[in-house]
Amino acid sequence: MTLTESPASVYQGQFGEFTINQSDRTGVIIYRTALMVAALSFAIASILVLFYTNTFTIQAITPLYTVFCLALGVSLLTIHIYLAPLHRLLQVFWLIGCISSFVFGHFDSQPFAVTVYTHPLSLFGVGFIFAALTGIFFKEAFCFNRLETKVLTFTVPILLLGHLVGVLPIQAERILLGLWAILFVVFALRKAVQEIPPDIGDKSVFAYLKSKSIKTA
Repeated sequence: MTLTESPASVYQGQFGEFTINQSDRTGVIIYRTALMVAALSFAIASILVLFYTNTFTIQAITPLYTVFCLALGVSLLTIHIYLAPLHRLLQVFWLIGCISSFVFGHFDSQPFAVTVYTHPLSLFGVGFIFAALTGIFFKEAFCFNRLETKVLTFTVPILLLGHLVGVLPIQAERILLGLWAILFVVFALRKAVQEIPPDIGDKSVFAYLKSKSIKTA
């Protein structure tokens, strides 16, 4: 991937021709870079939880989680989703999750990771962050038929809901968390080498849906 200037390319879409210009390509690069940052932050935090649990590493999870949330927010700003209401819903989920995380992170004396783990009901707020992430996994699974995103679409809610209601043994939670971290990185790496145009999608569909919304407004 490169940020050097490229000529606009013309494609035939469902509702007419459209062009993919440098701005479109840059948006995809930002989306993929943000996904990579989010995946690596999550993976590092997961490694600390699974293998190096002590006071220092538990506290280190908080800044890693902050980086993860910010990167996820950037990816949700730059992702291409045909259904605008779904796109906005995922962004609202992200915002609710960020606000909840800020509240739990600053108004509880325990480290953030300990608070969330020992108070599963906090997932009713913090969990919205991961619902937004699951939305990205679902979109990618639906559009590109990727095995890792199909697995993640089910792994994330199973782990979070299982912890919320207390039905998963600790070992099962550790396995699911490890699987989540590995597949998230695999997903981000595969996105990095994917051709850019498919991530932009059919711009004629976006134009058609926008014109319909204007007419019905």
